[in-house]
Amino acid sequence: MTYCVGLRLDAGLVFLSDSRTNAGVDQVGTFRKMTVFEKAGDRVMVLMTAGNLSISQSIRQLASDYVSPDGASIWNAPNLYEAARILGECVRIVHTREAKALQEFGIEFNVSIIFGGQIKGERCRLFQVYSAGNFIESHNENTYFQIGEAKYGKPILDRVITPASSLDEAAKCALISMDSTLRSNISVGLPLDLLVYRADALAVTRFATIDESNQYFQMIRSTWGRQLKTVFDGLDNPAWNTASNGATPVRIAPPHADTPAQSSAPLQTVAQQFGDGQQ
Repeated sequence: MTYCVGLRLDAGLVFLSDSRTNAGVDQVGTFRKMTVFEKAGDRVMVLMTAGNLSISQSIRQLASDYVSPDGASIWNAPNLYEAARILGECVRIVHTREAKALQEFGIEFNVSIIFGGQIKGERCRLFQVYSAGNFIESHNENTYFQIGEAKYGKPILDRVITPASSLDEAAKCALISMDSTLRSNISVGLPLDLLVYRADALAVTRFATIDESNQYFQMIRSTWGRQLKTVFDGLDNPAWNTASNGATPVRIAPPHADTPAQSSAPLQTVAQQFGDGQQ
């Protein structure tokens, strides 16, 4: 499994992905999930994938090479929407080619994609593409997308990120989101790829691969845990005052002592009567 998060802000875009594909006692696979399509001065597009690795790699390769009958590709698409549409078409091509054979071996066609960036002449955009090749776009009401093991890292994003967040704030929040996921799920693991794109740069502005030796991420991991504990300790304990509200739990009464246990005799009697009727 994996965890990827992409954030669309007024200031630009932030992408973060882990690199674990298999988790077990004696088998851990590491494959990078982030791919950059860059034509400096014209477009920067970032692709992150979760799901079946062979499907993801096939889609990534096809997307980089694909040219439609009318000559359209992600390299000449006039806007990110058209680039996302072409990516969705690549997903459907791979599905047509691979899904039936996979199904015969009991393997589901499973892929999730975050795709975003900027093409010259338009704003930064961010999309989530599904296994059917359909997609949705991020707007101000939902300024980020997650794929893979998303639930552990979602609360911090919901509480902190807004379109007005700075790129540094968003990168920090994404790393905390990733740390929460690493802490709770063994199927997500280091190293991480972090890409920060400043709006209108039309080139990758900041990129880092983060492993166990990265001092900033280690600071995030230790400091965030301590600060959470400090905030927790600063909250008042519950005030138990049951006399004021009269609340009571739903209770099941125990059986009365003078009530004999239910016997199976009536059923036997019915069975006997039925049997007698058959004679």
